[in-house]
Amino acid sequence: MWITKLKIKHDCVIGNRCEKFQVTTTGTPFNVFIENGITHSPQVQTLHGNETNIKEFVKDLKKDKRITNFEIEGNTVFFIEIRKEKIPSTFHHVKLIFVKPVFVDKEGYEYWEVASWKRTILTNFIAHLKQEIKSVDIQKIEETKLTDIYFAHLLPNLTSHQERALELAFEEGFYAWPKRTDLGKLAKLMKVSVPTFREHLKRAEGKLIPDLIKSVR
Repeated sequence: MWITKLKIKHDCVIGNRCEKFQVTTTGTPFNVFIENGITHSPQVQTLHGNETNIKEFVKDLKKDKRITNFEIEGNTVFFIEIRKEKIPSTFHHVKLIFVKPVFVDKEGYEYWEVASWKRTILTNFIAHLKQEIKSVDIQKIEETKLTDIYFAHLLPNLTSHQERALELAFEEGFYAWPKRTDLGKLAKLMKVSVPTFREHLKRAEGKLIPDLIKSVR
């Protein structure tokens, strides 16, 4: 099995807004279809970050004329992007496997990790990308035994406060060793009391850990 990890930046309805509103997303693109030279790209995106920024992101996205069939549940949105220009998912081959969801950072960079049993499928995919997109950074391409393929599934039903507490704890290094922050600093960032932050984090961990233990048994 061959695998590649790519860092991409282009004119993107998601990436542009991640940079503008300082949020991140994890997304799952589906099979695109082309009608009359127009690319239709259905996708699901889960937004992470400050709640106010997320609301502004969603509000701005809904105004975009390239977005149709828009639906939202919590911080997860479904929509179909319609473009005359080619986008990365335009070149997705049926023999490519998504190893992980596509992650978009606060600078608008997308991180794709895909695999196939033939190196030529990956190299052709990359070549097509480079013809249309200026910023394509190949972070790795290698032959490997693929032992862990990601299958998208719904996370436990976290409240917005629980999700934000968990994100802050991770981003600020609460789970690092040694720890780079403490509950007091995290509570201040979230603008809540320490007991309130601790409760949000405790409940989030209580929902996530059982599923994590089950997944490794």
